[in-house]
Amino acid sequence: MERFSPPTAPNGNTLQLEQALQLLAQAGCQPLPGDPGSAAWMQELVDALVDLSSRDALTGLANRRAFELALAREVDRVARSGEPALLLTLDIDHFKNVNDTWGHAAGDQVLKAVAIALLDSVRPMDLVARVGGEEFAIILPNCGTAFGEAVAERVRRRIERMPVCIGPNKQITVSLSIGGAFAPQWVRSTPARWQERVDQQLYRAKAQGRNLVRLEPTAVSVVSNEEKRLLFETFQFQDHE
Repeated sequence: MERFSPPTAPNGNTLQLEQALQLLAQAGCQPLPGDPGSAAWMQELVDALVDLSSRDALTGLANRRAFELALAREVDRVARSGEPALLLTLDIDHFKNVNDTWGHAAGDQVLKAVAIALLDSVRPMDLVARVGGEEFAIILPNCGTAFGEAVAERVRRRIERMPVCIGPNKQITVSLSIGGAFAPQWVRSTPARWQERVDQQLYRAKAQGRNLVRLEPTAVSVVSNEEKRLLFETFQFQDHE
């Protein structure tokens, strides 16, 4: 049977199998299939660790690192294909009050319940991530204006109406403030610029009373000076090919 030495980390250290298996067990992962130590089993181990490194430990959603990688890919895809894409940022309103009133265990239950509801409210192709304490984000590829507005409002209503069990015979409700912006089509933008525009809409939702959805008016956004520079550089590169 094919076997090989434990894989090596970038710093030259070998992977500590017992520690790796403990990490997977603590994360609730199922036992790995195959014969321990075989090539197939080691590949399953590496794949499980890679997946674990991209997941938020509490909610199981994509974490900030995975989100940022996906956002960069989506910016590039939209620039090349011209297909619309929507980015949503979602904050749980007054989440600090939940922790202060009911404790952090209750806050964790709220975060997990919101995560499940978000996953159930979008398509399998959409990426849902927890990017901060009570902040979530959703990347919706190939998402037109009307569809994006409907999804954002559906998410808001679902959370608003969802009871969250935080203990025996104790339920509370929470709400979300949601900001969104479409990636400019056929324009070489940046993830930072896209997030900046989304954050502006999120701040607007909060300033106007929370439990609101605020999206940029149209999918054709004003092109920033930075995006104009990137577009110009792209054309120059093509001219010299």
